[in-house]
Amino acid sequence: PPAPHRLPRFPPILDLSHNNLTRLRADWTPARLAHLHSLLLCHNALGFVSTEAFGHVPHLRYLDLSSNSLRALEENLFSQLQELEVLLLYNNQIAQLDRSAFDDMAKLQKLYLSQNQISRFPVELVKDRAKLPDLALLDLSANKLKVLPVATLKSLPAWIKNGLYLHSNPLSCDCGLYELFAHWHARQLSSVVDFREELVCSLPQGKRSVSILTLNSQDSLNCSEFKEHVLEAYLGDTVTIDCDTRLRGAAAREWVTPNNRRVPEEAANSTVTVLGNGSLQIRPVRVEDTGVYTCYAASQAFNETLYVDVKVYNCTQHGSHDTLNTAYTTLVGCILSVILVLIYLYLTPCRCWCRGNEKPAAQLEDSINSSMLSTPPNHDPEVAGHKGSLSHLAAPGPMQGQNGKVQPSRSPGQPARRAPKGPRKMSDPDSVSSVFSDTPIVV
Repeated sequence: PPAPHRLPRFPPILDLSHNNLTRLRADWTPARLAHLHSLLLCHNALGFVSTEAFGHVPHLRYLDLSSNSLRALEENLFSQLQELEVLLLYNNQIAQLDRSAFDDMAKLQKLYLSQNQISRFPVELVKDRAKLPDLALLDLSANKLKVLPVATLKSLPAWIKNGLYLHSNPLSCDCGLYELFAHWHARQLSSVVDFREELVCSLPQGKRSVSILTLNSQDSLNCSEFKEHVLEAYLGDTVTIDCDTRLRGAAAREWVTPNNRRVPEEAANSTVTVLGNGSLQIRPVRVEDTGVYTCYAASQAFNETLYVDVKVYNCTQHGSHDTLNTAYTTLVGCILSVILVLIYLYLTPCRCWCRGNEKPAAQLEDSINSSMLSTPPNHDPEVAGHKGSLSHLAAPGPMQGQNGKVQPSRSPGQPARRAPKGPRKMSDPDSVSSVFSDTPIVV
């Protein structure tokens, strides 16, 4: 049956729980309930809620839809509830969440989605802080989550992780999951400390379920023992250390440096200052700034002491990159030099021996090709010393002309014909060293 139509016009709280309501339409109330701030619809049979159902209750701050039969949260379902602070949706059958179901809910602080069929972690609810800037509690326990966005969850501030409940899910075991929850446990976050026994995961191949905080044991995954991360910095950098407290609103009251100096009272003129948001800034960082920094945070009902370990390397962050760049440019210079040498050897045009009608002098050494193509001349048996036989080898000395051409044979006793005298021209190639000297090598 629908909701009753006869309702009081100025109720601050309306309790319709433990009925048999199946639908919540846009006209479930005929009048605008401007003074209503709490609406209880739990323990019904609601399977449908109209996206316009909450247009008549614009100032609602508390809405309980738990223990119903909802299967999906449609697009912009709660967008009209811009002043809502608490939303209870646990113990339903919700398997699908539209990414825009919680748009325009800037004042939402607590969202209960436990005991549903959710298999995808709604990362958009925590990653984009502009979407739900005040959300401090998100209960996703007892759903169907098998994988978590570990990297995204690590980057969240501690006051969000303190209220992010993920126990009683069929998570798959891995060392990243162990490191995530071991860190939360070391920080004493309520989401882990209060439900340590329910934080379990399934080992590979579905062998058995074990506690996530015991994955470092040898009988499970033998993960490396968790150690608190060290904040690393390089000489001359600007380092900002956040006072990452577990409770939102708790601000850094005081910082203490590794040499027991209190900031800002005793170090107002030093390189260490406290920013407006309570973070500690070191500018520029020095090697002597290495050590453990202590943050004392306080709120109206909560005090916390936070420790941050900082390690400063005695080198600049760009030192290794400069070395790499120098080696790279040297290699490039060498390659360019080799290319220029190859271009000189194989692409430089040969210089001609002839200039006009001038003929070069005979060379003492013939080329290989001309020697192979030249025809051996006939020899005088008497001169050669072998009567009745012909030599099958090229004649040495003056019997051979320029470029392997054969001189004509002469009779015995005739004087040998001399080659014409003239200047002997040689090519004057550039030296290889000149190629390298013209090529700049950047170091």
